[in-house]
Amino acid sequence: MSVVWAATSPDSGLFHPVKRRSDVEDLSDRFNDLRSHGQGYVEVRLLDREFPVLILAFRDDYAVVHLMSDAERMSLLVGDGSVPSGAEVEVPIMDDHAAFTGAFVLDIDRAWNLVHEFTQTQAAGPLGKWCEV
Repeated sequence: MSVVWAATSPDSGLFHPVKRRSDVEDLSDRFNDLRSHGQGYVEVRLLDREFPVLILAFRDDYAVVHLMSDAERMSLLVGDGSVPSGAEVEVPIMDDHAAFTGAFVLDIDRAWNLVHEFTQTQAAGPLGKWCEV
C-alpha cells in the first residue's frame, strides 16, 4: 500500500512539508526514527485522495491524533485514558508545540497502530470517537 506523507526531519527536528510518496514501510521507518528522538509530527493521506489527512503528533509515550476531513474541517480523536482528562501533554505541531488535555491524548503505540489501520482500511471514522474543533 502506497501513501503520501510529510513529517518532522530527524536531522533538524523541524517539520519538512515536502510530501513523499512511498509504501507504508518507509513511513514506519520515519516514525521509528522520530520515536528514537522522542518526538515528531507526521501527516499521512492515501495516495489517490487529498482528504482525509491523518495527523500524528507525539512526544515520548503520548500522542494526539488529528483528522482533517477537508480543507475546512479538523477533528481530534478522543483519548484512551492513558493520561487523566485534566492533565496536559505537550506535543509538536509542525514547528511549534501545543498542549492538549488528557481527553485527547493516546498511548503512542495505540496511536501508531491507528495510523497503520488507517493506511490499511483507507477509513478514519472507525478509528474511534472524533470531536470536531
